[in-house]
Amino acid sequence: MSSTFSGDETAPFFGFLGAAAALVFSYHQFSMDLLVFDTDLGMGAAYGTAKSGVGVASMGVMRPELVMKSIVPVVMAGVLGIYGLIIAVIISTGINPKAKSYYLFDGYAHLSSGLACGLAGLSAGMAIGIVGDAGVRANAQQPKLFVGMILILIFAEALALYGLIVGIILSSRAGQSRAD
Repeated sequence: MSSTFSGDETAPFFGFLGAAAALVFSYHQFSMDLLVFDTDLGMGAAYGTAKSGVGVASMGVMRPELVMKSIVPVVMAGVLGIYGLIIAVIISTGINPKAKSYYLFDGYAHLSSGLACGLAGLSAGMAIGIVGDAGVRANAQQPKLFVGMILILIFAEALALYGLIVGIILSSRAGQSRAD
């Protein structure tokens, strides 16, 4: 039986695993029209949202006028999911074994791309959650700490941005394994 498939038959498994890793580790679905946070999927954004949300709720009891100002860590945790979604889309559009040969090198490039972005999103989500929780509580007691908290959150968000950049670079290497 002849097959029209060209390349390595198991390679797409690794490519799709990379897309899944980017989503599972960093993705956070946010619906603006209902203001619903669905954190069943991504660990980084889910942890950051949950941990920061606990701090906002706790702080809101003491200083309810600061709740909207203190929602910044929750929003920043939600942004992490966009990075994972971008990489997952880039990876999934690059996997089409019927159109172009897809080799193990390509699958591994996509796997490493998804892992780089996803794990960076996970670590950034944990950092944002911890800093956000402590930061909003401290801000309730001392408002001068707000700018410092925002700067630390920006540095934590940069970790995920670095993962996105590395993921894009690694994903762009797919397709360069052999001259077709």
